Amino acid sequence: MSHPDFTNPFWSGLVTANASLAIGGDLARRYPPEVIPFGGVADVRDPACMAAFRDLLQPGEKVYLTGDDLAPVDGLVESVLLPGVQMHFAGGSSESVFSDQVVPLGKAEAHEMVALTDVAFPGYFRPATWKLGQYYGLRVEGELIAMAGVRVSLPGWREISAVCTHPQHTGKGYAATLIRHVMAEHRKAGVESYLHAAAANHRAIAIYDRLGFTHTRNINFRGMQLA
Repeated sequence: MSHPDFTNPFWSGLVTANASLAIGGDLARRYPPEVIPFGGVADVRDPACMAAFRDLLQPGEKVYLTGDDLAPVDGLVESVLLPGVQMHFAGGSSESVFSDQVVPLGKAEAHEMVALTDVAFPGYFRPATWKLGQYYGLRVEGELIAMAGVRVSLPGWREISAVCTHPQHTGKGYAATLIRHVMAEHRKAGVESYLHAAAANHRAIAIYDRLGFTHTRNINFRGMQLA
C-alpha cells in the first residue's frame, strides 16, 4: 500500500475521506469548530491559499495548520507553534488480549470524552469530534478513565488520536490496550494506522515505538488566528 500525503495530513483528509465535513473550497478548508480546531490549505507557501484560510476563521478562535514557510498575509497571525512528530505503523504484532472493559464511545459519551481529554490536552477534542470515527474507552467503577480513536482519515489510512488516560490511572497499560484495539479494527477494515504526538511527549512516543510505529517525519502544528 502506498503512503498518503503525510506532509499535509489535514488538507489531504479534508479533500478525501473527511470531505463531507469540510468547510471551504479549492484553496483552503477547515473542520467545523465543534469537530476539531484544524484545517489545511493546498499550499502554505501560496498567499492566495493562506488568504482563503484566513477568511474561514472567526474572531478569537485558533485553528491549526501544519507546514513550514507559511506565506504571510494581512490579518492572519501565528500565535502558537507546537513541534510534533508523525509516525506510521511499520509492521510487527498488533495483537492483544483485549479487556472486556473496552467499550465503543460516541455521541452519547461526548461530554465524558471532552472532560477526559481536557485533563491532558484541553481544547483539542470537541463535542462533535466523535463524528470523525470510532472511539473506544475503558471504565473503572463506571468512570471513563482512558480512551483512543480515529481523527483524520486518509485513503487507506486512519489516524489514531485522543489517546488519553486519566492521571490517576496511568502506568497500567490502558493506553497500549486501546491503541492495539484501534489498530486491530483498522486492520479488519483493510486500512493502516498512523498518528501524531508532541515532540516533547517522550513517554507517548516510546509507547508508540514499542507498538510497532516508526518515525515518519517531524511536523509543526501552527495555531493561526485573525490579527
